[in-house]
Amino acid sequence: MTLDEKLGIVTGTGQLNSARRCVGDTTAVTRLGIPSICFQDGPAGVRLVKNVTGFPTGINAASTFSRRLMRARGVAVGEEFRGKGAHVFLGPAMDIMRNPKAGRGWESFGPDPYLNGEGAYETIVGVQSVGVQACAKHYLANNQEHWRYGLSANLDDRTMHEIYFYPFLRSIEAGVASVMCAYNRFNDTSSCHNANLMGLLQKNGFQGYVVSDWGATHDSASDNANAGLDMEMPGDYIVIGGGVFGSNLESAVNDGEVTVQRLNEMVARVLTPWYRLGQDSGYPPVNFDAQQSDGSGSLNLNVNVRTAAHTALVREIAAASSVLLKNNKTVNSAGTTVRGLPAVKGVAKTIAIVGQDAKLPNLSCNDLNECNDGTMSVGWGSGSNSLAFIVPPIDALTSYIGTSATITSSLSNDLTAGPNAAKGKDMAFVFANAMSGELGFYDIVVGNEGDRNDLNLWYKGGSLVESVAAVCNNTIVVVHSVGPVSFSWSNHPNITGIIYAGAPGEQTGPAVVDVIYGAYNPSGRLPFSIADDESSYATSIVYNSLGFPDINYTEKLLLDYRYMDDQSITPRFEFGFGLSYTTFAYSSLSITAASDGYTISFTVANSGPLAGTEKPQLYLGYPAAAGEPKKVLRGFEEVPLAVGGSQSVSIALSTRGMSVWDTPSSQSYIRPSGTFTVYIGASIRDIRLTGTIAL
Repeated sequence: MTLDEKLGIVTGTGQLNSARRCVGDTTAVTRLGIPSICFQDGPAGVRLVKNVTGFPTGINAASTFSRRLMRARGVAVGEEFRGKGAHVFLGPAMDIMRNPKAGRGWESFGPDPYLNGEGAYETIVGVQSVGVQACAKHYLANNQEHWRYGLSANLDDRTMHEIYFYPFLRSIEAGVASVMCAYNRFNDTSSCHNANLMGLLQKNGFQGYVVSDWGATHDSASDNANAGLDMEMPGDYIVIGGGVFGSNLESAVNDGEVTVQRLNEMVARVLTPWYRLGQDSGYPPVNFDAQQSDGSGSLNLNVNVRTAAHTALVREIAAASSVLLKNNKTVNSAGTTVRGLPAVKGVAKTIAIVGQDAKLPNLSCNDLNECNDGTMSVGWGSGSNSLAFIVPPIDALTSYIGTSATITSSLSNDLTAGPNAAKGKDMAFVFANAMSGELGFYDIVVGNEGDRNDLNLWYKGGSLVESVAAVCNNTIVVVHSVGPVSFSWSNHPNITGIIYAGAPGEQTGPAVVDVIYGAYNPSGRLPFSIADDESSYATSIVYNSLGFPDINYTEKLLLDYRYMDDQSITPRFEFGFGLSYTTFAYSSLSITAASDGYTISFTVANSGPLAGTEKPQLYLGYPAAAGEPKKVLRGFEEVPLAVGGSQSVSIALSTRGMSVWDTPSSQSYIRPSGTFTVYIGASIRDIRLTGTIAL
């Protein structure tokens, strides 16, 4: 290959390139049969393109506590990327939700490193199984939107390995094709030319390429290339950064500042996944134009990659990720539910549907979905997805209820109209939401600049819930949110049911109907804790600073439930929590040695009246001298059970899963000696079985 050909492979064609068809493109080497490699958003489906599916977000995939659904989602997303001719799926995101208000926390899998790692692993395996490259992002400690273009995330070695790097380690083990370095600095050095970060990837067996986030490169071409950056995107200067490679890299090579050997390695790392995943043979050509998101123009062939199977999967994940937080059910003498859940069609003769979040969202919003004036199915920014086929709750409920009840609606958050619609009704559904997204070019959505300003429901959603509950003694609340919100109203006696539905994608309406009326027995679990105030989370968003701030991760390993356990804080709803319409019993704990650690076995039985799926969780308590949190997640399973059914469940507890990062000496995972406690439960606070391991 010529020098120019090599440079074209490791440098994007430019944000300002009018011929660019994807979010990011490289320059083709036609004589060698190498096309322009197409990079496309995003984690929840193909963005800026017509005839695609709006998938559930990462945080909803996490809420399923189901590896099966995490992988199936990856396969389906990959199939649509492949069908559109996009080579690289810019995901999964695996940014730890360090603070519940973090703008892009919903793109990833929550605050727990283990759950993030499993979500990342299964997504990557799924996507790459159909020949599409996955791109693990954002490397590393990209945890807030304010000041993201230059803040320094400062954290110690152990915290870095055990919390923030762990999902990337699992991504490497999944064979991920690429890793995207982040905007922020890491310990005062730009992430994209941080040799220590790049070296950590190589040390752990990463064989793919590192690509910059769009405009995340700074300083010289040699600084970046020699530190380990393999590709720059989008390739030109875009105010926040960029424009480092290209002609600058050419000069650096000619001047000997970057060796030809290093450039060859960069090219090889980029092309290796392209060959390994079979993209060199029979891969569909790009058939869309991301710069014409309305589908117009000759380059948009409007290929339809939607399928009935994808739609059904999105509906299943949306239902499986719905978390039943409260259910005060009342049954009559015949055993029929008359208040609470699951609702029985025809029992309630008058029904109110209240809240702006129930209605169709703005389908004419901008390309970043920077609107929140209808139901919230996904956040805003480059991680958003298509709303073209969204089915809002009002449509799904109206269709299902039909003529079995008289429906009155108030599709706003008006605090007078809402309770007026609900007063005296047999049942009222209240929909409320909270949204966040990407900073972008310092974009503000309803007063929020990426990160949320607070934990309140938007548009006085909490007040709306309380005002409806004051006049209807069978109020069912559905919350769509990107993360934890205030549930200060949850104990109101007239609120008989609460469903936390997250950011569930385009089948939001049908899925919530499935859960409300019992076609789907809820099995979702919270992938974070819900506390009454931000101080319970030990971290904060830095909003104000004189210049790019240094953010010191002084909480170390104590995020979310780990901090709450340490400080004896009782959250309103804990990590891993989620109710069902049936009940489950646990028994027969057994701990046996295995070749790599231990096998933890136990029995789960359906002791209730309905078929359902339990999500047992394994938490580990370390010997006191290990310096670990009181309990940490180390396993989970999905156990579907018929009424009266039982199943033996086995969870592997690996040696690494029992180890801590040994910073001072070995720079490796070391399993400490002492007594470990194994906890099996339905949540971090609902422990059903306990055992010990003595080493």
